Amino acid sequence: MSLVVENVSKEYPTRGATPLSVLRNVSFTLDRGDAVAVMGPSGSGKSTLLHILGTLDRPSSGKVALDGTDPFALPEAELAQFRNARIGFVFQDHHLLPQCSVLENVLIPTLVSKATNAGETEAYARQLLDRVGLGGRLDHRPAELSGGERQRVAVARALVLKPTLLLADEPTGNLDRTNAQSVGELLLELHKQERTVLVVVTHSADLAKLLPQRYEMTDGALQPI
Repeated sequence: MSLVVENVSKEYPTRGATPLSVLRNVSFTLDRGDAVAVMGPSGSGKSTLLHILGTLDRPSSGKVALDGTDPFALPEAELAQFRNARIGFVFQDHHLLPQCSVLENVLIPTLVSKATNAGETEAYARQLLDRVGLGGRLDHRPAELSGGERQRVAVARALVLKPTLLLADEPTGNLDRTNAQSVGELLLELHKQERTVLVVVTHSADLAKLLPQRYEMTDGALQPI
């Protein structure tokens, strides 16, 4: 399996004697080509789980392995390289740099990668932008794009280093219904083509329906639905 999560729990200290438990013994395994939606109310632990999968936060207990590697056993510098190379992120807010062009924004993850060829990655970035329908907008700035177009750039950026794991946190949350449907379908299409492991946290039932597997997070526990 490409992604293995075993009994992951997350607690935060409080002023009292009892810590705040956010995740409780979450376990699942996913292989390349698998795609899951994680749903649940606000505060149920969805984003905490996504941050742990993305190595942006550490579990209090349990194990995570991606491509057979425990990222939390790596020194900090190696962990940063691992995250950059193996994990792609799409957030609710696109987080594009306003001063950079569309192409430059997509290439940002390649700037700190030690394992990429500049010519090859730029060619792949241009190919991705063609695939998301923005091949004619390479020199435009984010302010010149619509919200849906900016999120398409963010999807291309997440895929530019060909990650194993693609994480999306409310990727259609700031879009109208038409753009949300379009971006959701694009995300699934590129995931299938690139055979990533895709985990999408969403409140949108319409987006969740596009994914073949669905889970619900309730009080820190993850259950298939």
